[in-house]
Amino acid sequence: MALPKINVPKYKLKLPSDGRTVNFRPFLVKEEKLLLLATETGEQEDIVSAIKNIIKECTDIQEVEKLATFDIEYVFLQIRTKSVGESVEVNVTCPDDGETTVPVSIPLDEIKVQKNRTHKSELKLSDEVIITMGYPSLDSFVKINFGEETSQIEQVFEMAAGCVKTIADANQVYDCADSTKQELVEFFDQLNSKQFMMIQEFFETMPKLSHTVKVTNPNTGVESEIVLEGLASFFA
Repeated sequence: MALPKINVPKYKLKLPSDGRTVNFRPFLVKEEKLLLLATETGEQEDIVSAIKNIIKECTDIQEVEKLATFDIEYVFLQIRTKSVGESVEVNVTCPDDGETTVPVSIPLDEIKVQKNRTHKSELKLSDEVIITMGYPSLDSFVKINFGEETSQIEQVFEMAAGCVKTIADANQVYDCADSTKQELVEFFDQLNSKQFMMIQEFFETMPKLSHTVKVTNPNTGVESEIVLEGLASFFA
């Protein structure tokens, strides 16, 4: 005897990067199970596969790998919001003493992708050299949000080598897809401090999930504002 099927609601969202409309649905228990199993193993490959499968199964996006990092975060957040609840409770540290933690309830539908007006993807390193940057891949997204902690400088070098699209000088435009990762790392190694800061600024100012919360330290009575950024901040 055939059992009844449960209708799953459908929703729409707009990608922050280009405003494209995407149809999506909540993830089902079978998909949530995949994510839970992947995070339990801690293996980056498993987490990448689980997130990729959830976005592919729950949306009409065909090429998940080509999404900007902040698009992935936003889409995943929207799927999660419609799947398990409209709010989430996280523990944050009060900035006035740096040690007292307090719980904060965050309405997930209030979390938006914030864009910085100064952000640009074309960086003029010198009078002759201009590089064009792309955004971190799905693998980088998982490594940042779920992987082992690394120093900020190592993280910038790793991401820069994976995100640079072209390098142009006075004579030629070099497609970085034709270069090895080692060659790209060596290119960034030769930058001076000012040029390296431009690379850092690109990643620091790129669009990201962001939400400001107000907290009151129960021990001191001091009220502070805390800016939470990145998907991992909302599930800590």
